Amino acid sequence: MEENRFHDQFLYLCQMNLKALNILKQVRRLYQRYGIKSVTMDDVAKHLGISKKTLYEYFTDKEDLVRNVFKFEHDHWAGFLGAIEDKKLNAIEELFEVYKMINAMFREFNPSMEYDLRKYYPDLFIQVKEVRRKRMFELVFDNLNKGKMEGLYRKELNAKIIAKLHVFRTESFFDNDMFTQEELISFKMFHEVFVYHLQGILNNDGRAFFETNFDKFKATISFS
Repeated sequence: MEENRFHDQFLYLCQMNLKALNILKQVRRLYQRYGIKSVTMDDVAKHLGISKKTLYEYFTDKEDLVRNVFKFEHDHWAGFLGAIEDKKLNAIEELFEVYKMINAMFREFNPSMEYDLRKYYPDLFIQVKEVRRKRMFELVFDNLNKGKMEGLYRKELNAKIIAKLHVFRTESFFDNDMFTQEELISFKMFHEVFVYHLQGILNNDGRAFFETNFDKFKATISFS
């Protein structure tokens, strides 16, 4: 229900005018590069080559623009998840694709953007965090149950507890500075986190499949 409400205004906006979608796409890049606070509505209009009057035809104020940028962000990654689901992969293959997506998210992550959202738009920050958390939990929970049904994950594992632990661990990457940005997006980090999670959930059949196919998995991802 919360996620549906989060999307309603955004989807309506995009259906009304594709120009609004292009604005959100470009503003998202500005926020990722410079943070939110330092990018004014004047900066946005200048960057887009439009007047502020035109910008305000689509967004009532900066807070409205910020809100819709994060709705666009959510929808952007939801599209990747949908594409993964369409591939009809087994649970291990699916999980690898999801980890690739998370690595891409880390590559685009700008701590100042998250900081500005938390400080200057606290209500929106809470809403964004709740939607992210809910989606991530459902994703991991569904993958765990899928792996159990396919005979690749341990039958006795507690999907709810492991999914919560996974969400907690992923959120902690964004909330502290223990790892540098370079470390977060490195292959070493990707490999260790991926294998660490799998070793706790695989059964013998799943482990055999993983060991047989991991080199093939690695060939599909670039860390340049």
